[in-house]
Amino acid sequence: MPSPTERTTTDGEIDVTAILVNYNTCHLLPRAIGDLCRAGNRLRLKIVVVDNASRDGSVAWLREARKNGGPDLVLIENAANLGFGRANNQAMAAVEGGHVLLLNTDAFVAPDTLEKTLAYMNAHPRCGVLGVRLVGRDGELQPSARYFPTPWNLFLQRTGLQRFFPGARLIDDLEWPHDAVRQCDWVPGCYYLVRREVVDRVGLFDPRYFLYYEEVDHCLATKRAGWEVTFFPHTSVVHLGGESAKSDGAVTPGGRQIEALQMESELLYFRKNHGFAALLANVALTVAGDALQAAKRLLKGRRPLALGACWDRTRLVCSLLFQTRWGTQPTR
Repeated sequence: MPSPTERTTTDGEIDVTAILVNYNTCHLLPRAIGDLCRAGNRLRLKIVVVDNASRDGSVAWLREARKNGGPDLVLIENAANLGFGRANNQAMAAVEGGHVLLLNTDAFVAPDTLEKTLAYMNAHPRCGVLGVRLVGRDGELQPSARYFPTPWNLFLQRTGLQRFFPGARLIDDLEWPHDAVRQCDWVPGCYYLVRREVVDRVGLFDPRYFLYYEEVDHCLATKRAGWEVTFFPHTSVVHLGGESAKSDGAVTPGGRQIEALQMESELLYFRKNHGFAALLANVALTVAGDALQAAKRLLKGRRPLALGACWDRTRLVCSLLFQTRWGTQPTR
């Protein structure tokens, strides 16, 4: 595996620092880091890996790989899982150069990805954040350039009522052509290239988000500060998705903790960026949506499942509303 950092840190300014936050994805690290190094072979690349207290031998593998001629990366070892946003923030102390790439360990870059995306950002100084075309393991297109969430479009998406509102901007709209550069609201954090100047001005991620909504919040702050958020389709990244969450089944039985983290971040996001009225609208429409889904199931004769699912989610939303003190502080 090439060692771009060892070769270039003494040869002028770093082009880009790549940050990977790892949590129990040792099986993905060889490919993720290997592809990254190959893509950065002609660049001045620095790699920082933050390990969030993995229990699968990730740290041992990283140390051994570095010892045996692997990449000369910076390794930050956490004694506890700090979450996605906080771990990326933690790595900023080691960042060098004018660009920062946040890369998931389950996202595999193409050989041309780094050079093409950096070239675009260098040619377009108002581009503050850039994302790329994301595809799954089978090559199927994933949502890559998204609209900001609102209480209304979340309601439509969750209930399936969007077909009655064709003009609504859904968060994960895949109907538009994905073959041209376009400005968008936000891009997913699995490949998240951000200008260092943006971080210096608006910061990176709000540490209140343990998981989910970090990049949504950051893209909103970036756009409000006058920069553009860009979808760049002329290279692809293979994104598996959900690997860290799947590795922690004992902590997230049935996905309930993941659902709670998503909802908590949603409440924090709306209260912070759109105020108390938007928070209440989101809660009301979430409860209404669950009631609508329960009614559909009741009509299909699935009474226990319908009522149980509705009640569980309503109870979760109301509980988090109070635990977060009306969307103003995290629970962890």
